[in-house]
Amino acid sequence: MFNLHKDHRTLVTISFVVFVLLSLFIAVVPAYQMQDVSPLPNQAELTESELKGLNLYISEGCVACHTQQVRNIEMDKMWGDRPSIPSDYYYSKSRMDIWRQSPSLLGSERTGPDLTNVGVRQPAIQWHLLHLYNPRTVVEESVMPAYPWLFEAKANPNENDMVVPVPPKFIKSGDTKIIATQEAMYLVAYLQTLKQTPLPTNPEFIPSVRKKETVQSDQKSMLPDGEQLYMQTCAACHQSNGQGLAGAFPPLAGSKIVNDENAEFMIQIILQGYDARPEYAMMVGFADQLTDEEIAAIANHERSSWGNKAPAITAEEVARIRTYTLSLNQ
Repeated sequence: MFNLHKDHRTLVTISFVVFVLLSLFIAVVPAYQMQDVSPLPNQAELTESELKGLNLYISEGCVACHTQQVRNIEMDKMWGDRPSIPSDYYYSKSRMDIWRQSPSLLGSERTGPDLTNVGVRQPAIQWHLLHLYNPRTVVEESVMPAYPWLFEAKANPNENDMVVPVPPKFIKSGDTKIIATQEAMYLVAYLQTLKQTPLPTNPEFIPSVRKKETVQSDQKSMLPDGEQLYMQTCAACHQSNGQGLAGAFPPLAGSKIVNDENAEFMIQIILQGYDARPEYAMMVGFADQLTDEEIAAIANHERSSWGNKAPAITAEEVARIRTYTLSLNQ
């Protein structure tokens, strides 16, 4: 159809169109999605010293191995109380402008562990300083490079110097002391801020112990109070107004899934949980905690609140979807 060997105008046009499409999907769309990220409730803002440490984290190449690209997977849960989410790394002062967070913090792979919660795992300043000077002083098998230029050797440190207790075998001259520079202190100050902010919880609802409420046969035509169940079960994450928490939990108000005339996908999410959107935290399933009637009541509340206008569903529909979902997992 096209003779691209001779028709250079068409070749350039096709190349340009492909370039624009790739730019939209690889750069523009992800940048637009980043606008949904905001600090979690009670998340502290960086101080000037900690912000300088963040800039050093970038300039010294720490991000090359400890990328802050979020991977909402179980593998990273071992490094914190939960898998990391975008809001864990969000600080308004670190943004380049309204559209861009510092791109140097993002990457495609993580050679070193996720540092989302390193400020909790390693709270001691001296540990971080030793680790920066020579990682083998604290982790013998570490492959992390050393950062000796962030330190200086002094024979007679003064009282204001931060002396790092480096083992003698890692010091070239046994008569000198290793002193942390101000840059090293800035970097450690930033690393100590990396603590996972607790996600909102609802103490009245504990999925692991909550028992299903049985519905009597003469009450099957009537569903429980969906709003009350929502406040007990869902509001801690999705909020009482259905707006969710940016960077943590998606909004239900205006949601295409909630407003879909076919509620099957929505019911499957409530039953099985959902972990397909890396910009949000993982949702657990409630198949073992909620009855068909309770799920129908909650779904109907969500589908008729906050401006949502979707058809109501019945407990029988939930039961059918539950049976179908279980059959797929067997």
